[in-house]
Amino acid sequence: MTSDEILSQLTAIFRDVFDDPELEPSRKMTAGDVSEWDSLSHVRLMLTVEKAFRVKFTASQVGYLNNVGDLMDLLQSKLG
Repeated sequence: MTSDEILSQLTAIFRDVFDDPELEPSRKMTAGDVSEWDSLSHVRLMLTVEKAFRVKFTASQVGYLNNVGDLMDLLQSKLG
């Protein structure tokens, strides 16, 4: 799966989780860039991403995520 395919799928997930049809995630986007992104929505986001991509994250992997780019890189590594 390419970075563009991952970002496209993540865009749909972000729009759903944060209930914002205009949201355009980028590699540099952080939780601070989305007003609705709190700890509860973060958990929901991670669970939705895991389900959509059929992967599992460890707590330490999630802890190292600083931005959407880190999430994309983690997904790329999981998807091989």
